[in-house]
Amino acid sequence: MNHQHHNHNHNHKEHINNQSIVTRLKITEGHLKKIREMVEENAYCIDILHQTQAVEAALKEINSLLLNNHLNTCVVDSIKKGDSKEVISEVMAVFKRSQKNG
Repeated sequence: MNHQHHNHNHNHKEHINNQSIVTRLKITEGHLKKIREMVEENAYCIDILHQTQAVEAALKEINSLLLNNHLNTCVVDSIKKGDSKEVISEVMAVFKRSQKNG
């Protein structure tokens, strides 16, 4: 798997968004723990499925926040510097991968 990582300087706005993302991840982590416990306790399958669907929805929201954050920081900065081709290609690759998995 080819992962590209770019070192971009981010503004304070991103750190505010990151805290929101971290909070959502912690909540989702708690839900995953609950799902594991439900499976270990042989809970009703439909109840487990409801919980896994809630986690999937939470992860989609986290992805949306991450993408919004990336577009408003890294992508904007790169376009201002004239590096639009690379960042647009990177975002499109993630988008295409999400379409396959979605």
